Amino acid sequence: MATEQEKRELDATKGEGPPASNTSDSELEAESGAVNEKKLLRALDLRLLPAVSVLYLLSFLDRSNVANARIEGLTTDLGMTGNQYLTGLTLYFIGYVLFEIPCNIILKRTTPKFWLPTLTLAWGIVATLMGVTQNLAGFFVVRFFLGVTESGLFPGVVYYLSMWYKRDERQYRISLFFSCASLAGAFGGILAWGIAHMKGVGGYAGWRWIFILEGILTCVIAVIAYWFISNYPENVSWLSKTERAFIQARLKADSDATNQEAFRWADVWESCKDIKVWLYGLGFHTMSLPLYTLSLFMPTIIKDMGYTSAHSQLLTIPPYAVATIFTVFWAILSEKYKKRALFIVITSSFAIIGYIILLSNPNPKQKPGVSYLGTFFAAVGIYPSVALVLSWPAINVSGQTKRATANAMQISIGNLGAVLGTQLYRPKTAPRYLLGHSFALGYLVMNIVVVSTLWVILNKENRQKQEYLATHPETNGFHDSDEDLRQGDRHPRWHFNA
Repeated sequence: MATEQEKRELDATKGEGPPASNTSDSELEAESGAVNEKKLLRALDLRLLPAVSVLYLLSFLDRSNVANARIEGLTTDLGMTGNQYLTGLTLYFIGYVLFEIPCNIILKRTTPKFWLPTLTLAWGIVATLMGVTQNLAGFFVVRFFLGVTESGLFPGVVYYLSMWYKRDERQYRISLFFSCASLAGAFGGILAWGIAHMKGVGGYAGWRWIFILEGILTCVIAVIAYWFISNYPENVSWLSKTERAFIQARLKADSDATNQEAFRWADVWESCKDIKVWLYGLGFHTMSLPLYTLSLFMPTIIKDMGYTSAHSQLLTIPPYAVATIFTVFWAILSEKYKKRALFIVITSSFAIIGYIILLSNPNPKQKPGVSYLGTFFAAVGIYPSVALVLSWPAINVSGQTKRATANAMQISIGNLGAVLGTQLYRPKTAPRYLLGHSFALGYLVMNIVVVSTLWVILNKENRQKQEYLATHPETNGFHDSDEDLRQGDRHPRWHFNA
C-alpha cells in the first residue's frame, strides 16, 4: 500500500492539487481538529468580502458617474465639446495606468488597513471636487487625479485576498468582488435619476450634486474603513490563536501566502520577464476597452435610441442587474469545473453577439428594442469574462512580490485599452456608433485569441512539469527549502490553473 508521501507525489505528477509539503500537512492536521474549516471560511467571507466590495463599488461608481452627469448637462455647463469630454475620460486612465504598479509596491511595504482606506479617502475628495469644477481645465485635472487615486484599489485587493484564501478559493471571491462593478452601474443609474431632481438646490445643477453627494459618501465610508479593513491573517485580533494558526497552516500547504518574503526588485523583474504575465495583461487589455466603453457610454447610447435623460438613467439598470447576477453564477460554475479559459471564451462570445446586434441595427431610434437587447448581451458577456481574467494571476502567480507586480501589470496593460476606448464614441458617430462598437467587437475577438493562447501555454507547461516529475519523483515539495520557495511558480510541483 502506498504511503501518504507517495500518494502526494503521485497526485503532483498528475497535476492534481496544491504543491506538496510534508510539514504543512502535519501542521494542518494538528490544527484542523480544533477548527471547523467551513465555518471559518464563512466567517472570513463575511468579514473580508463586504468590506473590500463596498470600496470597489464606490470606486466604480465615482469613475463612471461622469456618464450619468453628461446626459444631465455636464458638457453644456462647462462649455466643452464632445471630443474634449472624451479627452477628460482618457486622462483618467492615463493617471490610472501610471500609478498602478507604484501603488501595489506601497501596499506591499505598508499594510492594507492603512493603504486601502487612505486611497479611498483620497479619491473621495477628488470625486467631490468634480462637483464644483467650473471649467474645462478643472475637469481635466480632476479626472487625471481621480485615476491616480483609484489606481491602487483593484490590484491591491486582489493581492490582499490572495494572502487570505487558498488558490482554488480565490477566483470565486475575486469574481464576487468584481461583480460590484456592474452593481455600481445599476446603482449609478437609479442614484443619478434621483439626484438629478435636486437641480437648482444651492444654486447647483443636478449633475453637480451627483458628484458631490457620491463623493461625500465615499469619504465617509473611507473614514469608517480604517476600522473595518483588516490586515493579514497572522496579526488580526478578531481571530483566535488557534484559528490564526489553522489559516497559516492551510495556506502554507497550498501557496506562498505565509512566507516572510522581503521585497526585492529582482522579483519585480521576474514578473516582467514572464510571458504569461504579459498574456494575463493582454487578456484584460482586450476586455477593458469593451468594459469601460460600455460603462462610460451606456447612458448616452441608450439616450441616442430616442429616450429622455431620465428614462435613459433608469434603462441602464436592467442590463447591469442581469450582468451582476450572471457574473456570480458564472464564477460559481467556473470554480466548480476548475476551468478558466473555456468559460472566458464562452462569455466573450456572448458579448460578441451583443455588438453584432448593435452594429446590425441601421436605425436605433426606429428600433430601440433591438439595440437595447444588444446592450444586455454585451453586459452579460463582458462582466463575467473580466472577472475571470482578473482572477487568473492571483491563482497562478507564485511569489508575493511577483504576484503583486503581476496584478498591477495586468491592470496597467489592460487599462491601455480603456485609454483607446475613451476616444471612440465620438458625437458625430451617434446614434449607431459604428466606430466604437466595431472596435469593441474586434477587441472581443482578440480576447478569445489571447485567452486561447494562454490556455495552450499553461497546459503545455503543466505537461512539462508532469514529465519532469515522472522522471524525478524525488523532487522536493514546494515548501521544503528556501530554494524551493524562491522558484515560485517555476517549481515543478506548482500546477497552473487553465
